[in-house]
Amino acid sequence: MTRMFVDAWDPSYGSSFEGGEGGDGPASSSSAQVDVDVEVAAAEWAPIDVPAGARAPDVVFLVDGVRRNDAGLWTAEEDGTSYAGLAASYAAGVVRCDLARGIAELAGARVARGLFTASPSATDVQAGSVRYEVHRISGAGEASKLPAAVQAPLTALEIEISAAARDGGSDGADLLIVDGPLRNRRQLPRTIGYVKTQQKHYLPAAQEAIVPRLRPGQRTPVFHLGTVWGGWTWYLRLPGSSGAPWSGIVRVECSPELTAEQAIELADVSVATLPRFASSAYKDPRAPQNLVPIAGLERRLRGMLGDARVLHRALSLATSAAR
Repeated sequence: MTRMFVDAWDPSYGSSFEGGEGGDGPASSSSAQVDVDVEVAAAEWAPIDVPAGARAPDVVFLVDGVRRNDAGLWTAEEDGTSYAGLAASYAAGVVRCDLARGIAELAGARVARGLFTASPSATDVQAGSVRYEVHRISGAGEASKLPAAVQAPLTALEIEISAAARDGGSDGADLLIVDGPLRNRRQLPRTIGYVKTQQKHYLPAAQEAIVPRLRPGQRTPVFHLGTVWGGWTWYLRLPGSSGAPWSGIVRVECSPELTAEQAIELADVSVATLPRFASSAYKDPRAPQNLVPIAGLERRLRGMLGDARVLHRALSLATSAAR
């Protein structure tokens, strides 16, 4: 009998899982080499419960960043050529959760502004009291590719603020949760990447069939992705899902520089930790994947970016005065 579910995830955010049956949906099948025999043999894959000895660390840090495009710009060179530019604001912050004391607090947050362009003559723009620092990009600087250029400095800001927050000390027993793939944050110690939307099929069909069978608080065995940004990874299901096959499913990853045993240990810690922070559908349109501390941090950071209309007008005045 056919069954139908309503996903708690708000459709205005797309879909929490964009794959189709057998990989025929918008999600694409990854061409990465996948090793599914890391923790158990491929034929023995089954949902894994939290081991009795696994526990969440006393201190958990969650880091996230936001960005906003403030204005599109053009730079006209003396030789008649012109270059597209993008003025963007971005911010990163860290929430420190003391699970032993039941306290969560903002451990640090910072805002930066940038002017992204391939123009050789562009300089910083002072828009009222706000300064947009030039980030010169390579190539022709097509306007459609400029938003992607914001990611690198945003990631660098996240790394910087994460390190500063952890300097407070937790005796090396903390955990840092990065909202999104680790990418070039893989060098951070005791860190996991948290991927809340699934856009690729990584597993062979036999092992992927295990994922919808996960109950809340269970995970898949750890497997290895042989991609440029690959490494150790696993799926787990958060509580509060609608019952749909992939509802509440997230993918977690850790550094490929760890041993398989260290990755498995982090996988157990993640299952003991992440369900604590799952959001509720009546509070968050991206429940349960959008973790409660991350949702609060995003709201705080977006407020720190300032009024987009005021900044757009300040940029217009600054560039017109320079002509």
